[in-house]
Amino acid sequence: MSSGFAWVVLVLAGLVEIAWAVGVRYTDHWTRFWPSVAVVAAYIGDLYLLSIPMRRLPVGTVYAVWVGIGVVGVAVGGVLLFGESVSPGRIACLVLILVGVIGLKLVG
Repeated sequence: MSSGFAWVVLVLAGLVEIAWAVGVRYTDHWTRFWPSVAVVAAYIGDLYLLSIPMRRLPVGTVYAVWVGIGVVGVAVGGVLLFGESVSPGRIACLVLILVGVIGLKLVG
């Protein structure tokens, strides 16, 4: 497996991270069956995807990028889907996380 493929899978895992994390909101405290099944399936798939780049890339980098993609994506999803607040400080912090993720890609 090339490191390029590992990065592609890592980004995909980050996107699945966003999907299951946002999806938890739709489970209504795990009382809605199909949304709950979808979230659990996405989480299991996400962990499998996460394991693939860990074979080729540094574990710390993989985990930090995965979490970073998830944090930024879930925050954006919260704003777009649930009308959560947007403030200059919140945006600045999310940009810093995004810069860190990009930086890890460039040096890792």
